[in-house]
Amino acid sequence: MPLLRADLHNHSCLSPCGSLDLSPAVLARRARERGLDLVALTDHNSARNAPAFRESARREGLAALYGVEATCAEEAHILVLFAGVEEALDFSEFLKGHLPRLPYDPRIMGDQAVVDAEDNILDLPDLFLGAALDLGWDEVCREADRRGALVIPAHIDRPAFGALAQLGFLPEGPYAAVEALRPQVRGEARGYPVVSGSDAHYPEHVGRRPFTVDLPEGWREPDGIVRLEILQEALAAGRARPYWETAP
Repeated sequence: MPLLRADLHNHSCLSPCGSLDLSPAVLARRARERGLDLVALTDHNSARNAPAFRESARREGLAALYGVEATCAEEAHILVLFAGVEEALDFSEFLKGHLPRLPYDPRIMGDQAVVDAEDNILDLPDLFLGAALDLGWDEVCREADRRGALVIPAHIDRPAFGALAQLGFLPEGPYAAVEALRPQVRGEARGYPVVSGSDAHYPEHVGRRPFTVDLPEGWREPDGIVRLEILQEALAAGRARPYWETAP
């Protein structure tokens, strides 16, 4: 089985807290330079840069997943990942209907740029994407699972926006894995597989905390689409290793 280097938590210039220098094209190029094989784009509450990332990833020879880092009502973050751009955009549109209509000033809250694969700006959304949804943790996870997504609680051990800090514990859920920053969380992960992710907001963050995973032949369709069920089976079987178990 091929051993792949994967990173399922990355932002782009669409995330208001992200750098405008980290376009989907730059993310894909830096991921290839860092030796990654499988990369996801997970902007805050929106997948509108997924089309550009699909083109950029193909150009760089990367396998890609598309999704969001959803912020539930409790202000905890959840990675929701799809194999296809269209499914990610549909979920993104669903989340848009649950974002508060907050006054948005990019000078204060940060720019949010929808771009194409050549870094041309297509739109500057005026709805603040970094806000908490009016959906609770369980509601977000349930809806994502119903749509066939991979659900991964993000950085559960982070002192802000992680499940342990925001909820006080990790609830049971339809998780393919949980993401952590440190090795001492395995008990707090309640037996779910643990992966690491870079949570890249700047170009220099790309590839800083990847994990490795053994996937069998056929994990990608001939058209390059990742087979989520095979990735999920590998995670459930314990064939993934976070960065602290693989770093030299």
